[in-house]
Amino acid sequence: MHGYQLRAEFESTTGSTWPLNVGQVYTTLSRLERDGLVEARGEDADDDSAARVRYAITAAGRAELSQWFTSPVTSRDRPRDELAIKLALAVTVPGVDVAAVIQRQRAATVSTLQDLTRLKRDGGEDLSWSLVLEAMRFQAEAEVRWLDHCEGALARAARHRTGSGGTTESSGGTTEGSGGTTEGAGRPADRQGARR
Repeated sequence: MHGYQLRAEFESTTGSTWPLNVGQVYTTLSRLERDGLVEARGEDADDDSAARVRYAITAAGRAELSQWFTSPVTSRDRPRDELAIKLALAVTVPGVDVAAVIQRQRAATVSTLQDLTRLKRDGGEDLSWSLVLEAMRFQAEAEVRWLDHCEGALARAARHRTGSGGTTESSGGTTEGSGGTTEGAGRPADRQGARR
C-alpha cells in the first residue's frame, strides 16, 4: 500500500475526523522503513502516471503494532488539554471574564455535541466510524459536565471571598456571581476556596 492509500484508508476508517497531510504520511513511512518496521515493495503507477512506492509491514512492524494495541493509552500519551490550561490561566489573569469564557465554551461544545448526535443519527453501520463518533460524543458530554463544575467552583470562590473578607474588591478585582467578572481569583487563597 502506498502513502495516498494509507491516508485514504485512515480517513475512511475515522470518518475524516483527523485529516492527514500526505507529506506527513510519507515522512512517517520513511521513519518506519529506517526502523525496519515497514519495507518498500516496488512501485505502482498511479492514474497520473507518477510512480508511488508500495510499503508492507515487516515482522518487527507487526510486533510493534501488536504491542501498541495491547498497551493502554496514558495521560502522558495525550496532547495537553488546551481548555483546562485556558481556564487555569483565566482565573489568574486580572480583567478576564472567566464566566463568559466558560459560557462561550459551553455553547461551542453543545453545538459540537448536537452535530455529533446528528451524525450518529444519520450514520451508517460502519463500526469503526461509530466507535470514533461515540468517543467524540462522550468527550463532548464530559466537557459540558466539567464546564458546569467550573462554573460552580467559580461561584463558590466568589461566595467565599465575599463571606470571608467583605467586598471582593479587596481580593484584587470584582466578582459578580457566576455571570460577571472575576479578577484576582487566581491568588493561592482564592484557589483554595475554589477547591472546597
